Amino acid sequence: MTSETDLRSLLGGMRPELNPGRYVFTMAEGDVPSGVTPVVTVAEQEGFTLVVPQAEADAAGMAYDYVAGWITLRAHSALGAIGLTAAVSRALADANLSCNVVSAFHHDHLFVPYEHAERAVEVLRRLAHETS
Repeated sequence: MTSETDLRSLLGGMRPELNPGRYVFTMAEGDVPSGVTPVVTVAEQEGFTLVVPQAEADAAGMAYDYVAGWITLRAHSALGAIGLTAAVSRALADANLSCNVVSAFHHDHLFVPYEHAERAVEVLRRLAHETS
């Protein structure tokens, strides 16, 4: 699969997909607790930021204050593509929705407030339709 750099193609073909479950952002100062499988890990000076299923964080007694829905943009975006994150963030901001973006090798992943995740997907589908 070849990665895409054209913004219009990326937006028109992003096919946002809501992953099942609730996810939380939490911290680990050392090892990841047993029974916790992060979907995102970022090493920061203060420790490791982890995005994990809420149930796993609860079982491990990990603190968090943001519960998110996880949306995957199914377009294979190139890491050097220009404007996708900005366009998606702008559409969600215009709908008064917060968004935390994680770019991976094949896809971009958005973490939005869990209670508004379905609405966020609809905003993104509308953006894709208007762009294509």
